Amino acid sequence: MTQKSFYLFLLISVFFTSCIPIKDLVYLQDKSTSSEQNSIAAVESKPYRLQVNDIISVNIKAIDSKLVSIFNTTIDGAQTAKSESGLYFDGFTIDDHGNIRMPILGEINVIGYTLEEVRVKIEKKLLEEYFKSEANIFVTVKLAGFRYTINGEVGSTGTKILFKDNVTILEAIANSGDITTVGNRKAVTVIRQTPTGVQMNDIDLTDINVMKSPYYYLQPNDYIYVKPLRQKTWGTGQTGIQSIGTIITLLSLATTVYLIIKN
Repeated sequence: MTQKSFYLFLLISVFFTSCIPIKDLVYLQDKSTSSEQNSIAAVESKPYRLQVNDIISVNIKAIDSKLVSIFNTTIDGAQTAKSESGLYFDGFTIDDHGNIRMPILGEINVIGYTLEEVRVKIEKKLLEEYFKSEANIFVTVKLAGFRYTINGEVGSTGTKILFKDNVTILEAIANSGDITTVGNRKAVTVIRQTPTGVQMNDIDLTDINVMKSPYYYLQPNDYIYVKPLRQKTWGTGQTGIQSIGTIITLLSLATTVYLIIKN
């Protein structure tokens, strides 16, 4: 192999192995071969069923706020904005037996219930034991923030909290500063704790059909891990400009070594 052929081979191989194709960076691509445009319906988010260590916020209102003030952890039953630490201390944590402990009402079992079912359960208990229907009791039950943890090739790792009832994996990633250029969008791992054990699944965010996945909608306490692409470990550059810079450096090094050996 001649010197020119060697340099040309080195140039081509480095360029094509280092650049990250645009198809690896774009979310929700239609990869079907059919010429007809397919409509993609996202999987409907199933109501979340509470688990041990979840924290819920319970707020009770009535025509006369003084009647229900003793049942609330907020002053006069007023709904106020709280910090994350405030939600942790003032919310009701589900213990190992699946119970929450509320003022006056005592322990209430909520494990495996949806938020709506817990609301009905508390409201029924209040009307049966403490109030008449004329009191117009109004109960609100919410998760104390939608909590998830994300790690790997994203802009901001760590445990995040969104104050929403439903969160998609794309929303969670956007809230974490998006996946970096060297993050693998084709194999994002979601680890989920369920009553039957831990589930782990890889999903392809570059495929529009990911919206059909049961992991498209997250559940509280999900763990997301974004793996790096091979280009990160190679260190040859993520874009064409970076790759050209790497190629020039390699050619300069090869030329220097060649001249030293020749002389």
